[in-house]
Amino acid sequence: MWYGKNKAITFSFDDGVTQDIRAIEILDKYGLKATFNLNSSLLGLKSSLVRNGREVRHDKISPSEVRAVYAGHEVAVHTLTHPNLTEQSEETIVHQVERDRLTLEDLTGREVVGMAYPCGGVNNDDRVAEIIKRRTGVKYSRTITSSHDFAPQKNLFRFNPTVYYIEDDLFPLAEKFLAEKDDEPKILYVWGHTYEMDAEYISWEKFESFCQLVSGKKDIFYGTNREILL
Repeated sequence: MWYGKNKAITFSFDDGVTQDIRAIEILDKYGLKATFNLNSSLLGLKSSLVRNGREVRHDKISPSEVRAVYAGHEVAVHTLTHPNLTEQSEETIVHQVERDRLTLEDLTGREVVGMAYPCGGVNNDDRVAEIIKRRTGVKYSRTITSSHDFAPQKNLFRFNPTVYYIEDDLFPLAEKFLAEKDDEPKILYVWGHTYEMDAEYISWEKFESFCQLVSGKKDIFYGTNREILL
């Protein structure tokens, strides 16, 4: 299915924060690919968050750095300003998604067709998905609902990832995936925010151990979300 392989692994990280740079160094070290979902109207802003009892930086990559930082990986939509789209009008949804997509195309010099829904909780529904499919150039959009499953999904506009990488079953799911036969298509889709490693929901060392664990397998294709889903 993917260049003669039936198993694929991909990563997805939200918000376009400066910690992405360190994560990309690790991904590149192990030949892994990711999609980074950016809010183009927030690029360059400096801020901090309190997570897991720690204050962590939530500084956004500057617009001028986007092309170089994410070279070799996919850049995708996360809306202009990170609103919960289920609470927005149709015209606001279209503006938030399509303007972000077009701005990211200008910044990267590449076609942008992917997306991850912003906000926690219930951040997507059938209405929003239908609007995005009908009125924007987005071709797939990821939710934050872990499937804990490897089967390909038909609804790419409400695509559920396999696992949020701060979940306890990250490593057990990876071990299970690696042991699976390659007789039919299977996807291990891992998502998160790279600043969460500064908050030690998962340490940088544990993330690198995970990358090392899943990398270099001859029966697995390593690609961006777009390469695997489309």
